[in-house]
Formats: sequence, structure tokens, C-alpha cells
Amino acid sequence: MNTFWVINGQKVKKYILLIIAALFTAGVIYVERDAMSVFSSQLNPVQSKADEPQAIYRVPTDEKKLALTFDISWGQENPGLILDALAENGVDKATFFLSSPWAEHHPEIVQRIKEMGFEIGSHGHKHINYTRLKNEEIREQILKAHRMLKSVTGLTPTLLRPPNGDFDKRVLRIADELGYTVVLWHTNSNDWMNPGVDRIVHNVVSNVQPGDIVLLHASDSTKQTHQALPEMIRRLKAEGYHFVTVTELITGTESQIKELD
Repeated sequence: MNTFWVINGQKVKKYILLIIAALFTAGVIYVERDAMSVFSSQLNPVQSKADEPQAIYRVPTDEKKLALTFDISWGQENPGLILDALAENGVDKATFFLSSPWAEHHPEIVQRIKEMGFEIGSHGHKHINYTRLKNEEIREQILKAHRMLKSVTGLTPTLLRPPNGDFDKRVLRIADELGYTVVLWHTNSNDWMNPGVDRIVHNVVSNVQPGDIVLLHASDSTKQTHQALPEMIRRLKAEGYHFVTVTELITGTESQIKELD
């Protein structure tokens, strides 16, 4: 007796797509396993061992102080507007993380940042995820940025914010070997999404804590940050906060860290 199977083409296609999606998800989880723990929501202070990698995102303190940080990777209009807003609203302490190609192409803006007394850190060379790179490629990216920033600024940067905040144990270890402290953030303004001035202000003011590092951007893609700064600064000052650089925030204080498993 012959047996015939009737196959529904739509169902077969659906099952194949589900299998492919499951395999893709499993692959992503496998590749990302080292980086995933970096973004844990754990906020309790943890004790770091001297030989273990760490990335600073806030400093536990009772003092109402915080560090405004600005990433810049491209553009020439917004950086000036950001600097104007900070000066006009009485903020003379902040930290700027600069990508080295941008710094090389805009030395006059870098000079203004420096002359205003703001701290300068590295935002790397190419804007790529370091966890996708081999060890030597990570080292090369950090060193390229280091040489270029030192040439442009006359300073030796010691703070590194990896592009996209992406890192793993290897990045932390290599950065430490090269004399860098990896700096992330605790409060994210999400200004890069251009969600509206009020939303940027709310994202910061409603989440900030003493000892915080706040993520902001000064590239031309973030069109609302300079407009949000006056109200943000006013409200933070009204709550008793004062502004410091990242180095001032962490110097002489045990930093709260995100430690990798």
C-alpha cells in the first residue's frame, strides 16, 4: 500500500524560518556571552580585586557631585553649541571623550575644549565594537587614538570610553595595560535619539544619583542636547548638585564598578 504525505508549503516555510531564527539567536548569545554581563543592572557596590578588570560607571559618595560627559565622533556645529551652553550656564567642569580622527580634523574645537578647562578622554579611533576585534586589533585601535589625541592636545589621555560602550574582559585588560581606565555611565540621556528637549532633561534629572557619570553627546547627530542643557543644569543645581570631571570624581575614592564574571 502506498502512503502519501500532504505537505503544507506555508507551514514548512514557517517552521524553517523559526529554526533559522532559533539558531541565529543561539549564535548571538554564544558570541556575546562575555559582553552581556557588562551591562548588568546590578547597582550595589562590589569590591574589586586588584588584578581583575573593571569599568567605572559611578562613584559611591554622599556628596551631590556628578560628571557630565560628552562623546564626539563627528561634526563641527554642535560641539561649539554645547561649549556655549556649558559656559553660559556656569559649568566649568566636564569630560569630553573624543574620537581621534575627529580631533585631528577639528583641532580648533579641541583647543577650545582644552582652554575652557574641560577634561579630554579617548573615544577610540574607528567607531567599531572592540569585542568584535582580535586582541592586537584592540590594542592598535587604542594606541592609534592615543598617539593622535596626544599630538592634537599636547596631553596624555588616561580615560577611555570604548565606541558604543562595548567591551569585555579583553578590552579592560588591554586598556589597563596601556594605562587607561575604562569609563561608562550610570545615567543615559538618550540624547542621540533626539527624543525632545523635555525628554532629555527628564532622562537625566529623574535618574541621576550622587557620584553619577552622565552620558551625553556633542556630535552633530544630536540636535537637541545644547537646548536641553540650560534646563538640565538649572534643575540639577537646584537639587544641590555640582559638576566635576570624571578624574575628579574618582580620584581618592573607591569607585563603584561593573565587574565581569
